[in-house]
Amino acid sequence: MAWVYYCRECDFGTHLECVTSGIKQESSVSGAKSDEELIREIELKFLCYFIFSSSAARAKTDDLSRNHEEVLFEIRGGKRVELVPDYSKDEFIIPENMWSWWSKGGKSKSLLTLGDVWMKCRDLAMSVMLPEGFPESVTSDYLEYSLWRGVQGIAAQISGVLATQCWPCSNIFKFILFVVLDTYVADDSLLKRFALCCWIRKGAIPTAAAVNWVLKDGIGYLSKIMLSKYGRHFDVNPKGWRLFADLLENAAFGMEILTPAFPHLFVLIGAVAGAGRSAAALIQAATRSCFYAGFAAQRNFAEVIAKGEAQGMVSKSIGIMLGIALANGVQSSTALSLASFGVITWIHMFCNLKSYQSIQLRTLNPYRASLVFSQYLLSGLVPSVKEVNDEEPFFPAFPLLILKPTSEEQVEVLSTDAKDAASHIDRRLQLGSKLSDIVKSREEAIALLELYKAEGYILAELKGRYCVVLKESSSAQDMLKSLFQVCYLYWLERNAGIKSTTIFDDCRPGSRLQISLEYVQREFNHVKNDGEIAGWVVDGLIARPSPNRIRIGNQIASPAVS
Repeated sequence: MAWVYYCRECDFGTHLECVTSGIKQESSVSGAKSDEELIREIELKFLCYFIFSSSAARAKTDDLSRNHEEVLFEIRGGKRVELVPDYSKDEFIIPENMWSWWSKGGKSKSLLTLGDVWMKCRDLAMSVMLPEGFPESVTSDYLEYSLWRGVQGIAAQISGVLATQCWPCSNIFKFILFVVLDTYVADDSLLKRFALCCWIRKGAIPTAAAVNWVLKDGIGYLSKIMLSKYGRHFDVNPKGWRLFADLLENAAFGMEILTPAFPHLFVLIGAVAGAGRSAAALIQAATRSCFYAGFAAQRNFAEVIAKGEAQGMVSKSIGIMLGIALANGVQSSTALSLASFGVITWIHMFCNLKSYQSIQLRTLNPYRASLVFSQYLLSGLVPSVKEVNDEEPFFPAFPLLILKPTSEEQVEVLSTDAKDAASHIDRRLQLGSKLSDIVKSREEAIALLELYKAEGYILAELKGRYCVVLKESSSAQDMLKSLFQVCYLYWLERNAGIKSTTIFDDCRPGSRLQISLEYVQREFNHVKNDGEIAGWVVDGLIARPSPNRIRIGNQIASPAVS
């Protein structure tokens, strides 16, 4: 027997006879029917049962399959949207939500709540202020840095407004007039004052004002040009230089606020303040590029810069409004201006300090490289990027100004010996030394050139300093390798007691230079690989070597010494 349809009540199949018997019973009550009527009625009931039962079964099957199937999302940037299968059209669709009401002009029955508006505004702000693909498109320290920079940008703009409101145009004219009167009018004679008024009518006061402002701004431009000579220093220690630039900028703002108290020193104070602000702007622009390059995890360097500028504009807009409100309350009181400026400056510098502490630089400068190599030589492990950055001082020349984050109240991860070694090596290292200052005889020159003939550098110790002579073909990778040898020499001297004697003796087989060089040639690639796994950029050393180089000719005995 074959099943005709699926019964929903008994959850089993039934036969055509069951349907026929049921119909016959009904027909016996209602009256006799012909065979054709019975057949049509059977066919109609059979069709209805089949339609209703098959649709219910499909619905039940769809529910079971949806509970067991994987959820599909469409990802655009950092936003996920769930896709729902539409079996009637055999495609995936985006389900209607509260934003369908927005797009359809309010025709949807769903209501738009305050929470929905907040979510939409938050998504819009993130798309405008943060790089596409955040947080995967940037490094982990980007968000904390941006938040602190936003607050400090507001504080910096408030300080700028306070400094500007001390110099309205009328005061400028009064101060310049005071200087002119003091210079050209020795007494109070009516004739001379009448002559001065005639002189003013001919345009002497506007000319003097133009000369003063050009002189003031010209010194600022000159300071920026001269400071650009030290641009390589900004790459080596960007955090320290950026903090110094912030201090310089705040000092310039403070001088401008004090200017009304000393009108006869307008040009001098304005010139010094302008020079400080110009120098600070140059350092800030240079170091900002270093930070943004480190944040771009997906090589989206330009986008990170663009979003940073957008964040800065928002901070400046808020700072201008708050600054105008504060300036209206302070009015022309120099004492209140200085008090307000002191509080704002403290907030500004605190936010700057926190923002720089959050940055995790992944490049290797002499201090960070020395700390990484020293910890590797002590433990055999390369420390993480965060551990080294937390220990690096802002000014390596002043180790006491390490300014570690206060939240880091954990057990010391890096050994004290490794930190002492990094500080010691950073002070004693001299990159780009002259070979003529190191060697004193022909034998020493030949010994050094023979020992380092396969390397791009020459290393020797002279008067307690590690002197690295760079060859003409040397690269940043060679400088990093030479620093690894310097670290090994330091530990040979400290732990094994092998100290330097003469350059010729140090180059002999079994001596300190020969032992350290063999170790470096054997282990340098290993430490590079471990460093890359730990997140370090190990393609070279970020340093500022002296421009001295040597070129080795065909005859080793007669090198060209610079």
